[in-house]
Amino acid sequence: MGVWQVPSDLVARSRFTVSPMAETVAALKALLFPHVPWEHAWRRPHVDAFRGMLAARPVASALVTASFNLRWIADFLTIAPASADPTFAAELAAVEGLPDERIRSDLHATRPGPLAAELLADGLTGQVVELLQWVWTHTVAPEWPERERRLRADIVARTAALSARGWAGALADINRNVRWLGDGRLQVNDYPEPPLSLHEAEQLIFLPAHCRRGWVVWDMPTRFGMVYPARGILVDPTSPAPDGLARLIGANRADILARLDAPLSTSQLVVVTGLSLGTVSDHPRVLLDAGAVGKRRSGREVLYWRTPLGATLVAGG
Repeated sequence: MGVWQVPSDLVARSRFTVSPMAETVAALKALLFPHVPWEHAWRRPHVDAFRGMLAARPVASALVTASFNLRWIADFLTIAPASADPTFAAELAAVEGLPDERIRSDLHATRPGPLAAELLADGLTGQVVELLQWVWTHTVAPEWPERERRLRADIVARTAALSARGWAGALADINRNVRWLGDGRLQVNDYPEPPLSLHEAEQLIFLPAHCRRGWVVWDMPTRFGMVYPARGILVDPTSPAPDGLARLIGANRADILARLDAPLSTSQLVVVTGLSLGTVSDHPRVLLDAGAVGKRRSGREVLYWRTPLGATLVAGG
């Protein structure tokens, strides 16, 4: 399934949205297989409770072992949301409606071979629902407002790129193996699979998430989508601007200046600050006029960074 063949009318209906279930699956993956520093840091306060839950629930422990392999996630964890702005309860209900045999079939597809004895009893779907509910309640829901802010900031930046440069621009850095190939062809991964036609599909969605690598979602044959790593997930949610500088030039402008130790575009500033595109766009120009930042064009983006004057203001704030 390396390439999806997407008809033009489906492209026109495509959209970016936020999925609480995608965030929950991303959190589950980080609890199980942390790879990068930010995943280890996020996992640390949760891992003992997670391990305790698995020790008390043998079926859940067997489920998480069987639901992932090196390049695949069991399909019951990757159901494309049905609504434009789904809630966790609605997405969980879609999983709850699956029969036990569907869960077992998806597990067989993910890890071929005999299933663990714990996965053969009735009530397997209920165990999946309880596992997802636990991950959501204990790890995602308490920080959902901040997570959602970052995800929606990414969507703002993506839709701005879409308006300026089309789908090729919007998807340019979404994932190293994802690109718009033109002629209705979307490469979704590097798997050696035959192209998949989406001519019966009614929905194509793109879902930012706190994840290291993305995955595809679907509810064949009508709904398809892609989870991808949101930009800005490494950013400290608190403003880095010194208090004195914020009082001098304003909190938002100071926040932007403090973040420009490396070149960033306006769309990237939207992601890392959580401010609207309209709010962000004026501040770099004011800082540029004051000599606190420089700018240069890189392709179709304009990048801003701190000048020595800007660095002095941040250091002395």
